[in-house]
Amino acid sequence: MLKAFLSLFLLLTVAISSFAQLSEPLVTGARGLAMGGTGLNAQDVQAAWGNPAGLSNIDHLGFSFYGEQRFTLAELKQVSATAAMPMGKNGGIGLVLGYYGFDAYNEQRIGLAYGRKLSEKISLGTQFYSWSTRIPEYGSKTVLSFELGLQVKINSEISMAGKVINPVRISVIDEEYLPSIMSVGLLYQPGKGISIAAEAEKDVLHPLRIKIGIEYNLLDALDLRLGVATNETQLSFGFGYRIKEHWQLNFSTSYHQYLGFTPGIGVVYR
Repeated sequence: MLKAFLSLFLLLTVAISSFAQLSEPLVTGARGLAMGGTGLNAQDVQAAWGNPAGLSNIDHLGFSFYGEQRFTLAELKQVSATAAMPMGKNGGIGLVLGYYGFDAYNEQRIGLAYGRKLSEKISLGTQFYSWSTRIPEYGSKTVLSFELGLQVKINSEISMAGKVINPVRISVIDEEYLPSIMSVGLLYQPGKGISIAAEAEKDVLHPLRIKIGIEYNLLDALDLRLGVATNETQLSFGFGYRIKEHWQLNFSTSYHQYLGFTPGIGVVYR
């Protein structure tokens, strides 16, 4: 009995303190996990998670599915599904669904995102979402919030992006709030087949976090990815393999300096 109680206590502690719950910035699928958690400049279906401004570049219906085993603990899983489609010539809409946790503690997120081009180089986006947490012994709570995103294409090689999550502090319980986070990032594409992303992320209650990711197109159908993030240190790597014309399988692994490995897998249809 004591052993079971201690195991449950440990799982709850890891679940609640882990750095990527559904109320905080989520990686843009297995690709984002492999690239250090970057994704502010995403411009496909996974922009619904990374930056809703990127949905303005959607030109066809797209889907993505993602799952990870947090720190290789069977009880801590995160799964998400995303769908996106164009809305006119200069806009796109996305639906996101996410689940994180296990029976004794879990979170669910449902979001509706929209991105629109203001010009050929500037896009804005927003996501409105509900975030629910459930602990069977204590009940459940649902709150509503939103995020705002911006993408700017500087030139053919450099793009800039920014995002604000929960700019108006939303209370979950007394003296406990959803994270309020600001992030900015650059994407550098010096040549065909290589992308370098660098991002800075600041939670009002935590130190600045730097994230860097690199993607290299080794073969026509194969992309290799590496990443690193600070506070706490996280190293990551992975690859993506395109199947036929529209499908891609993504595999990734990140290593947290204290909590260990997190494997992830994703499927994207573009």
